[in-house]
Amino acid sequence: MNKAAYMVIGIDLDGNKDVLGMWIGENESAKFWLSVLNDLKNRDEEDILISCVDNLTGFSQAISACCPKAEIQKYIIHQICNFTRYVSYKDL
Repeated sequence: MNKAAYMVIGIDLDGNKDVLGMWIGENESAKFWLSVLNDLKNRDEEDILISCVDNLTGFSQAISACCPKAEIQKYIIHQICNFTRYVSYKDL
């Protein structure tokens, strides 16, 4: 059986990075991430100010349900990686 380890990294207001936790899951889904967010909230994490996520269906809604004031931005690294397939190697 294949499983993945998911890690949540937070950056505090002083700019320090912290690993907030690691979770093992069989597949990535909005329901899985909602349980992760609720777990963080239950461990007294105060709030999420900015969340940088991929385009997983329902992920933004899960964040909004758990942390309604969070600013959500989508990262584009997957789009950039897919785009480089159409660029010659010397131009990368």
